[in-house]
Amino acid sequence: MIRRGGVGDNRIDLSGATAVAARLLGWLRSVPGVLRHPGRLPRWFRRTVAVVALLALTLVAGTAAYVVSVDLPADPEPPQASILFYRDGRTVLARIGATDRTDVRLERIPEGVRKAFLAAEDRGFYDHAGVSVRGVLRALWANVTRDGGQGASTITQQYVRNAYLTQDRTVSRKSKEAALALKAEHRFSKDEIFERYLNTIYFGRAAYGIEAAAHAYFGTTADRLTTAQGAVLAALVKDPTHGDPAVDPEWAQDRWVWVLRAMAAQGWLDENETRQTVYPQVAPESVTASSISGAAGLIADRVEDELVEAGVSRQQIRTGGLRITTTIDAQAQEAATTTIGDQLRGQPKELRAALVAVDPGSGAVRAYYGGDRGRGYFDDALAARPPASTFKPVVLAAAEEHGIGFGSLYNGTSPRQFADRLGVPLYNQRNLQCPICPLDVAMVHSLNTPFYAVAEQIGPDSVRELAHDMGVPEKYGKDPTLVDLRGDPDPGRTRTDISLGRYPVAPADLATVYATLADEGRHRERHFVASVTTADGATLHEHSGKARRVLSREVAADVQAVLAKVVAADGEVPGIDAAAKTGSQQWGDSADSSDAWTAGWTPGLAAVTWIGREKPGPIRDGKGRSVNGDGMPYRIWQDFLTGALRDQPTRQITAPANAGTVQVSDLRTLPETGRKPKAVVYLGPQKGDKVDRSKATGSWPERVKRLTKVLGEYAQGVPEFSVSVADRKTGKRYSYHGGRRHETASIVKVELMAALLLRAQDGGRDLTNGEASRVRKMILASDNAAASKVFTAIGGPSGLDSAGGRLGLTETDPNASWGLTTTTADDQVRMLTALTDPGSALDEDSRDTALQLMASVNADQNWGVSAAALDGDRTALKNGWVARSDDDNRWVINSMGRVSGEKTDTLVAVLSGGHRDKAAGIEVVEQVTAMTRSYLGW
Repeated sequence: MIRRGGVGDNRIDLSGATAVAARLLGWLRSVPGVLRHPGRLPRWFRRTVAVVALLALTLVAGTAAYVVSVDLPADPEPPQASILFYRDGRTVLARIGATDRTDVRLERIPEGVRKAFLAAEDRGFYDHAGVSVRGVLRALWANVTRDGGQGASTITQQYVRNAYLTQDRTVSRKSKEAALALKAEHRFSKDEIFERYLNTIYFGRAAYGIEAAAHAYFGTTADRLTTAQGAVLAALVKDPTHGDPAVDPEWAQDRWVWVLRAMAAQGWLDENETRQTVYPQVAPESVTASSISGAAGLIADRVEDELVEAGVSRQQIRTGGLRITTTIDAQAQEAATTTIGDQLRGQPKELRAALVAVDPGSGAVRAYYGGDRGRGYFDDALAARPPASTFKPVVLAAAEEHGIGFGSLYNGTSPRQFADRLGVPLYNQRNLQCPICPLDVAMVHSLNTPFYAVAEQIGPDSVRELAHDMGVPEKYGKDPTLVDLRGDPDPGRTRTDISLGRYPVAPADLATVYATLADEGRHRERHFVASVTTADGATLHEHSGKARRVLSREVAADVQAVLAKVVAADGEVPGIDAAAKTGSQQWGDSADSSDAWTAGWTPGLAAVTWIGREKPGPIRDGKGRSVNGDGMPYRIWQDFLTGALRDQPTRQITAPANAGTVQVSDLRTLPETGRKPKAVVYLGPQKGDKVDRSKATGSWPERVKRLTKVLGEYAQGVPEFSVSVADRKTGKRYSYHGGRRHETASIVKVELMAALLLRAQDGGRDLTNGEASRVRKMILASDNAAASKVFTAIGGPSGLDSAGGRLGLTETDPNASWGLTTTTADDQVRMLTALTDPGSALDEDSRDTALQLMASVNADQNWGVSAAALDGDRTALKNGWVARSDDDNRWVINSMGRVSGEKTDTLVAVLSGGHRDKAAGIEVVEQVTAMTRSYLGW
């Protein structure tokens, strides 16, 4: 081992070799007769022992010589900021550097906190000589057998790595780290090493050292940290950024528990104390050291994430004086920030924007905007949102890969029924009609029914697989992408709704998808870093990546040609050939959008723009107009390309290759009477067309009389139904067989939600995260498993009955099987009254929560009372349906909800049963609802 001495003392004590020899001698003595009669041993055995002994002595001598050859610097290099450059390698984009470090003496750090770090990182720290032999061997074996980096470093090794070395995980670095660790143990005492370690380790939030970390996470000083707080900081060492409790609370708390248990296993913490310790309150993440503001802040975050993925540590990035050449183009980035700033100026503050531009030929990110608040803030460019119709080009590409040409003819009427929608009709936007519709025409007009039919024909899995190949990741966090999740109708499977852009995709990933189309079907990994050099000029990292063909060149050319027609229709980019698709995700049953997109490219640059809100909701501009994909996002996209490509030569879009054949099989679904000339597009019946308000004449009693007569006549030809109406503006009510009992089916989920909200109110609390998640699934996706959990949580039938009484319900009879609960239309209007009346048992927050969820139900449930809504009206509803096996599989179809607008605020409930199929029942419910508005005039 190395003798303790002064700086530069290289004397080596070979007592370690003596110890090895002594152990070998002891083993030989343990073998009967070995030393007593050596001549009797076989020659091979004696030679083997001699070779092993020689190798052991050689290894000890070699190790000693290597340790002597490695010099331990007198003091670590001071932290140096790293510089990010634009792609030209000269223009500074940003600087990343240490900003918060204050050293503290070890004796000031509470013993429990010190023990937490030892338990987490090196329990044998005070017993070893600086290197864990077992850890080094394991690391070497992992590097050799798996060609990957392996850690297993002691605290001493971590200190010398942070203080003197780079963070690359290689055999040579590990060897030098071990040598420096042995020398550090020779120069410093254990307490000195531990103190230096705690003062140099990086904790995230730009905090270097335990004093800065105590302030960043707990607003205190190191000497006042509790053991529980110390365990939080010790847990961060493993992953100081993503392990931040504000970033991943689940991971942080799991790691914290692990640290406490490790302390208990060492006898440093009592088992009972371990179980009783409460996770401490951690300060919300604040970017106290965010010297990088604006859009560049998030670029710096993405650069750092990419380099960490490549094996460069965050500490080296922030203290190593690196020179990082990014892929960001100064002109393109300026165009992005300027254009978005111009478009958002004067708009509502809740509007958010994202823009990602990628070079199709390399995958390099040329411009990036995920927000302008600086480092560490929410990045809208990485937030997955429903891409709506911008996903239709992926469907077209998948179709062409299956031999279906873009000239193929499909039934583009609206609404259409599809087998997997279980009777729920699918509409085109604005209910556009195109009976004999080529796919390129369907793309230009963004028609849903043709592309849904295409996805059904080729299989939604083929669309998903192609999207993954083109750039949509397999997972976002722990959740798989492009499939139904828990609470959705078919968890783990991809439904044909993928053709409607139902499954969320991040703007950055959609940009990669479109870059793949722009590069003739070749996929390249998106990246921000071109190269990295150290402070002394050595190359630390260079991007390398190969293109992978995922789509034929011919198919990519066809999709480009079709999307060029979209640009011709929506508005060209002056002087630039371009291809694009817009998309608007509808917000509930309103005329508003929650997400508005434009995605496209010009040869050499693909770009995606998104407008939305941090929490999904209706997006409107400063004049109260709905924001759609062909509006603000499209203008941003046009202006961005104009600015980014200013003074640059432009290229023309290639001609279509006409891959695939013209197929017409879907036209079999079109009745002969509904056929029109090919490619004719026209408006179909519009929202509220079932309502004829000219019939609402005379006094209220006269209107009631006429409506009752009409409903009675209608009832002669359909299964039984009942309806109840409450006009909140006039205070008038109407009921047609409103006291008749029906099974609730899923509309009882509204009462389940209200009952759970009441329980939370009674406890003076909000819904827990778990409760909120279950309620959301139960209302938005009509998830039955979530409803069963809520039913149990409120106390089953008795709890539901008790809550119903408080909500004013008098005619609802809960059943042990909640779906078999019976109710009346009149009672369901009372339920709606409890959700809207300030005098109800539900407080304002609970009422707002319930109505917002009911206004956001999944699109496949947006039917029923919404049929009576006119343009500008908003609908908050819940529908219920079930086929009764004990009634020849006839359907119960119910709908209840609120229709509100500038001139109306009306509560409606329609209950019915005995229908031969779901579609027929929906038609009855919608017709009855429309009749009430036609004749009553609400």
